Amino acid sequence: MSSRQTFIDPGAGAWLKIDVLPGVELMPLAQPVPDGSIHRARLAAGTTIPVHTHPADEFVLVLSGTVETGGRRCAKGTFWTTPAGTRQGPHTAVTDVELLTVRLGAMGPFGDDAGLV
Repeated sequence: MSSRQTFIDPGAGAWLKIDVLPGVELMPLAQPVPDGSIHRARLAAGTTIPVHTHPADEFVLVLSGTVETGGRRCAKGTFWTTPAGTRQGPHTAVTDVELLTVRLGAMGPFGDDAGLV
């Protein structure tokens, strides 16, 4: 971490397209721990992130739009936590959606490789 305060102004960060997840863009904001991530995520309406796990705790805040996950619809302002190793998803964007995600470790497997805990 830097020894001074840093800022990323709205509209100033770079959005990265995720080739393996069409319709998903990420804007990295910070790396709180090795292999961890604080990032904004945009999902186009109709986009689905498949079932997956992370070997670290994850925290998500819906900044805009509506996403279905965990058997419920989550609108702007909804916050959820997922403990390390927990099978989660799919996450499906009902509308265009933006999320703020804090993941305290590595990404982890998607699809059939996402184990059950």
